[in-house]
Amino acid sequence: MTDVFDKLAAAEGEATHSKEVTGSENVAGSEAAQYTSQQLKDACQELLKYGLLEMESKPNLYRIAQTQAEQVNNILEPLDLVLKIDDIRGLAYVAVAGHIKESGDEWTHPLVRRQRLNLEQSLLLAILRQHYIAHEQESGLGARDAVVALEELIPQLQVYLGNPGSEQAEDNRLRNLLDKLKGHGVVSEVDRYDQVKIRPIITHLADPESLQSLLDTLRELAPDTNGPTEESK
Repeated sequence: MTDVFDKLAAAEGEATHSKEVTGSENVAGSEAAQYTSQQLKDACQELLKYGLLEMESKPNLYRIAQTQAEQVNNILEPLDLVLKIDDIRGLAYVAVAGHIKESGDEWTHPLVRRQRLNLEQSLLLAILRQHYIAHEQESGLGARDAVVALEELIPQLQVYLGNPGSEQAEDNRLRNLLDKLKGHGVVSEVDRYDQVKIRPIITHLADPESLQSLLDTLRELAPDTNGPTEESK
C-alpha cells in the first residue's frame, strides 16, 4: 500500500521528466531554427567564390539565391556584402553594401575580387560592353549568345593602341587581354572558331559613363594609324 510520501515522490518524478522532455524539445527546435540547408550553403559559397551565379550555367543555385534572397542576405550581412538579382539577364551577384561604398574604395573589401584592370584591359572591357549592349538592342534585353569574333576586336584595339607590328603580335595581345578579363567572369574561353562569348555580368561590372569617358579620351590620344596627311607634309 502506497502512502502519501510515495505519491509525492512519484508526482515530483513525473514533473522532472516532463521538464526534461520539454527542455529537449526546445533545444531541438532551436537547432532546427538555426539549421542552414545544404542548398543554401552551396549557393552562398558559390557567390563568395566567384561573385556571381548565372541561371544559364547554375540554374538550381541561381533559383535558390533568387527565392531565398533574404536568407542569403542574412548570411552576407556580417561581411558587409549584399545580393543583387538581375532577373532579366538571369544573374545573381555579390556587391559591397551601400554604407561601405559610401565610405571610400569599395574594392578594399577583402572578400570581393579587386577590379585592378590596367588601361588596355579597361579599354577592351569598354569595347566588349558596347558589343553586348548592341546585341541586346538587336535581340532584346537579356538575350543570350552575345558572341564576337577576334577579327572584329583587333581593328578596334588598333584604333586606340596602334599597330603592334605584326598579325601574330596583334592576336597575342588580344588573347592575353581576354584571358585577364575571363578571370572576372566577363568572357568565355576563346573557342575553336576564334570567338568569345560576352557574359551578361559585363553590364554590372563597371560604370558605363566611366567606360565611355575612357573611350573618348583614348580616341583623342589615339595614334594616327593612317600616316601623315597631305596637309601635314
